[in-house]
Amino acid sequence: MKKIIFLFPFLALVSCYNAEHNCKDFKTGKFKFEFEVNGVKKTTYFERKDDIEIETFEGKTDTATIRWVSDCEYVLQKKHPKNMAEEKAISMKILNTSKDSYTFEFGLVGSEEKQRGKVYKVD
Repeated sequence: MKKIIFLFPFLALVSCYNAEHNCKDFKTGKFKFEFEVNGVKKTTYFERKDDIEIETFEGKTDTATIRWVSDCEYVLQKKHPKNMAEEKAISMKILNTSKDSYTFEFGLVGSEEKQRGKVYKVD
């Protein structure tokens, strides 16, 4: 009985922190991703339609295919890579969502090195 009483406050705290995972809300739509390179803020805009993503960055547009692994994970592959680096697929994982944004983790497929970012829905 003492174990149950001891575990109750811990379980109550854990259950209160439940990150949203409404990933299906972000399978389609128009989005923006802001990031920093050498102290300069950059923004890329993209539109996702289930299995295709069209990205515009610094006036250039590129298209990638999307292979959904689960509701919150997908693999991005450029359709027309311009070099060897662009030929590599990128693994994307949505970690949590809110009404109009999501936090995600990304990296090259097969690599342990990951980065994080936040995407905002703009439509």
